[in-house]
Amino acid sequence: MKRAVVFGCAGQLGVELVREFRQRGYEVQGWERAQVDITNAAAVEAAVARFSPDVVLNAAAYNQVDVAESEPAAAFQVNALAVRNIALACRQAGARLVHYSTDYVFDGTAGRPYVETDPPHPLGAYAVSKLAGEYYAQAYLDDALIVRTSGVFGLGGMQTARGNFIELMLRLAREGRTIRVVEDHVGSPTYAPALAARTADLVERGITGILHCGGGTPISWFDFARLIFAESGLQPDLRPTTEREYRTPARRPKYSALSNERMESMGLAPMPPLEVAVRSYLQLRSRVMAS
Repeated sequence: MKRAVVFGCAGQLGVELVREFRQRGYEVQGWERAQVDITNAAAVEAAVARFSPDVVLNAAAYNQVDVAESEPAAAFQVNALAVRNIALACRQAGARLVHYSTDYVFDGTAGRPYVETDPPHPLGAYAVSKLAGEYYAQAYLDDALIVRTSGVFGLGGMQTARGNFIELMLRLAREGRTIRVVEDHVGSPTYAPALAARTADLVERGITGILHCGGGTPISWFDFARLIFAESGLQPDLRPTTEREYRTPARRPKYSALSNERMESMGLAPMPPLEVAVRSYLQLRSRVMAS
């Protein structure tokens, strides 16, 4: 039986990776931060060596984009140096590494969905740390798979402290306040179960290098909010705003949608349309709430 390790197994993507790889017949070992501290090289090496996996999936990340501006070293520790630790442990154990990166490695000035060959240009501490993580994975391993994704949402967001964009919108709607969302920033929000399934497909085909797997639909965050409320039958007071009105500590790329063309050219199924993904999320969410 093939074996897989998932770092960050309690996060939105990690939960789905554990489920997907188990469904495909893998023996899966998931670790949270409390179980294995990925910033501790010796702990990572010992844990990976003990389980002896075929593939290691790193879904752990420091993703507090704004907080990273005031604590860049903490972001770098998790998003870059810890990736080095995992890559070295994979090299030692002869395991393949799948590492997740972000659309934020780009500056958003292209005005079109980014492809893998576009040169990165990070705009802040978080983005720099994620790009450094890519470099570390490639520096120590010839067969690493780096999957760049965007705005991940999955049911794990119901349990995690920071939630996800859908949970945030539903909470604000419940509170009955006016909701302002930027309309001048475009991404490609990505459904975690679909991302996990495409990851397993890529692993089974032995794909290496950098690959984009975003939601497939470039959309502004305001329009995404509108879609969420349309699908959930809610009608809160939703209003568009802009980056100028809504300043944040970190600079963010204005158009960071990802093109899935390369992935699809390899014969992988396209990602589900965003409204289908949101509908699926809300249906599963209702079941969880009812149980």
